[in-house]
Amino acid sequence: MIEELHLNEQRIVAPSLGFDAARVLAHALRARRVEAGWAAAIVGLWIIGWPLTGGVMVVYLLPSLLLAWAVFLRGDDPQASTRRKSAALVVRWLGRMVFALFLIATLVTAFSSREDAEAAGAGDDLRAYLLRLLPELSRQFGGHDMVTAVQAWLALLLFVVVALCAGAQRSQFARALNGELSPERFPDAVSDPAEQAESPRFQRLKQRIRLEQHAPMITYHEAHPFCGAGQAYDTWVLSVQMRPADGQETRPLSNRTVLDTVRPLLEGLRLPPEYAGHAVRDRLRWLEIDECVFLPAEGLARRQIAPYSREAFVDHRDRAVEEGAEKRRHFLRARVGGWEEELVVTVYVRVHTQGRMLMLEIAPHVLMPVREDFKDADRTAHRLRNSGLLGKATWAAGQVPASAARSFLTLWQAAGYSWTLLTGGYGAALPDGPAVSVRELGAARSGSLFQQMDVDRYLRSIQDRIAHGVRTALADHGYQTGEFVQKVVNISNGGVHIDTVARSTFAIGTHARATATADGGTQDPFTNSSATGGTRHQAGHPTGPRAGQQKGPDNDDHG
Repeated sequence: MIEELHLNEQRIVAPSLGFDAARVLAHALRARRVEAGWAAAIVGLWIIGWPLTGGVMVVYLLPSLLLAWAVFLRGDDPQASTRRKSAALVVRWLGRMVFALFLIATLVTAFSSREDAEAAGAGDDLRAYLLRLLPELSRQFGGHDMVTAVQAWLALLLFVVVALCAGAQRSQFARALNGELSPERFPDAVSDPAEQAESPRFQRLKQRIRLEQHAPMITYHEAHPFCGAGQAYDTWVLSVQMRPADGQETRPLSNRTVLDTVRPLLEGLRLPPEYAGHAVRDRLRWLEIDECVFLPAEGLARRQIAPYSREAFVDHRDRAVEEGAEKRRHFLRARVGGWEEELVVTVYVRVHTQGRMLMLEIAPHVLMPVREDFKDADRTAHRLRNSGLLGKATWAAGQVPASAARSFLTLWQAAGYSWTLLTGGYGAALPDGPAVSVRELGAARSGSLFQQMDVDRYLRSIQDRIAHGVRTALADHGYQTGEFVQKVVNISNGGVHIDTVARSTFAIGTHARATATADGGTQDPFTNSSATGGTRHQAGHPTGPRAGQQKGPDNDDHG
């Protein structure tokens, strides 16, 4: 979120369906500031502890690095290979055992006298080995040759302070989730401390994001124009001949006329059954229908001059609705936000008439709910705030071994981000369309069965109304509708419409195969007879050059 919307300020934000990207960015920046502050405190404790403990603290960097390496090996991919998971598990437990060994040695040193430490050089028992372990390792890192009991106690005290810092950081995040991010207080953006950040860059970007994220004028990147809408789902591209109906006089049919016929039918999906009244809570009652225009980001000199005013949008809409341009495109957009605006179904509709042909484009997109780890944040925060003192202390103690490497990495990333922000020249860069959508990155791979059923229901309802509206527009203007209806039926059932089989070659069946002869006829590869049966079929008797050919023994061609 920070890299996409704060660092790359030349990028226009992707449409934010179901959330406020500016609000999320505010809390992302606040979380990074808090994290960097606590990381600086923890790194400072480790640095101060180095001379105070005679080099004991630096010895503990070894298990800290091992645990950090285990996190790197595991990665963030939930589908990581078994080899990576196994390697990460081995390194993680190795780091834990090394830390436990050093901690036991520190405890033995803390409860031993100076005479015991001096006599350990001649002993060969376990206690003598533990007393020699820390001084020998400390000497390798430039520390002292002797570790006193006081220095061991200081090391243990610093571990307690580091654990307290880790626990306090987690408690601060939990308070934020249960406080200003709770359902009760979240609507009050004015009192949100994250919104009150004094950074001029954030305040400037916040205003731009809120202007762009819900605007009907969508500025896109050429590689992914529907960025932010989710995954493409069963796209239709259908074309039909506009043939006059028998005995009827045709009238000119514009793109606007077709869309104006479709829109009232879509709006009718909001009406509940007459017998149910207002008791129905179907999400289709809140179906959103509007028009949007897609414009490429290429060619803009500055992000601020993008045409987001109402007058500019109306001008682009009126000119784009009747044109079949490649870069500027007009769509009728129908959107349903279910499951508390987490499951978003968007259908883009485009109609174009050219050369006595009607082209209908339907591009449904589905944005799945957020991942489980995001949803579990509230549950984790609630469990932390309501757990006992022993549970909190155990968790905080478990953060100590990896705290040094983790905190140093956090500070390194923050410093690298600041350096890139200062030297990258993003403020003067040419405007660009959105590269990614953070909402799509945070979406689950698939939804539950209930959610999939809702997606199918929304899409079937919207697509049927669109098809009915186009057919009505064709009929009202004196054009035939039989071909259109047949193609819609075939596409709806997952098939492919074929106008004619004349001068063509095709095969049907799991292991069917069709070939074309040199004189244009078809030949069954298994028999010379023209009569067919089973899964091998021939259709048509072409007399001219061959029209198509299927190669390979297992090719399927379902017409």
